[in-house]
Amino acid sequence: MEIDMFIIMGATGHVGRAVANTLLENGQAVTILTRRPDKAGEWSEKGASVLQADAEDVPSMRAAFRSGRRAFLLNPPAAPDTDTDATELRTARNIVEAVRGSGLEKVVAASTYGARPGNGIGDLTTLWELEEGLREQSIPAAINRGAFYMSNWTASANTVRKTGKLPSMFPADIMLPMVAPDDLGKAAAARLLTPLDDVSLRYVEGPARYTPQDIANAFAAVLNRDVEVEVIPRDGWEAAYKKLGFSDAAAKAYTKMTATSLDEGFFTPDSAIRGTTTLEEFVTSSVAP
Repeated sequence: MEIDMFIIMGATGHVGRAVANTLLENGQAVTILTRRPDKAGEWSEKGASVLQADAEDVPSMRAAFRSGRRAFLLNPPAAPDTDTDATELRTARNIVEAVRGSGLEKVVAASTYGARPGNGIGDLTTLWELEEGLREQSIPAAINRGAFYMSNWTASANTVRKTGKLPSMFPADIMLPMVAPDDLGKAAAARLLTPLDDVSLRYVEGPARYTPQDIANAFAAVLNRDVEVEVIPRDGWEAAYKKLGFSDAAAKAYTKMTATSLDEGFFTPDSAIRGTTTLEEFVTSSVAP
């Protein structure tokens, strides 16, 4: 089997796609991991190799990792109508197990601001588990913690377009660290190219911090209509998640994660890798008028 340098998880999503595209544009050899190789034609057209692997199947991942030298790791988000914490804890542990003994020389993993030990607080704990598992094994592991995804807001584009209201569980004037997924991917691709001893914990966010009101203003500019922030009261959070199709378990976990982030203050590190994509640029490129 031909040995490609870089193995990429999550290329069907925003961040993994940006990692793969950045490396390919730099002339690097890339292999994409996917559960559905039959739907990965675009990557073959771009010159990438494609392998079938599933985060629920450790042998398939380990075999895929053995075909390369360095890998980008992304714990796939569980379907919201499932017990997301249980699923994501399992896949995080599966990824670590697949890395062990894979022969990789280095991995770069995507994590999140505020990752911490705990119980039932969504990504904050499931990605902490991924970080800790990687720290405990022998292959050099670089961790990039990303700020709040700008794409979390553009997921509400249809609601904003129809109602002129931007739903938010955060106060309209709270300042939040945010980042475009493309900038997260570029930062991860850059670390895949650095020496083996570049394994420190790093943070990645955009060029500035923004409020939900800033998000509403950006929508207003693109849609050419008034947009106001509709703050959902705390006692309505769980119901709001369920209305979006979340299971009871997922709604509880996301509610607890939201409360933890708000009550303990959104983590803002002293230094971070700064992406270049502004909020206005991201909303303009992501939301059609």
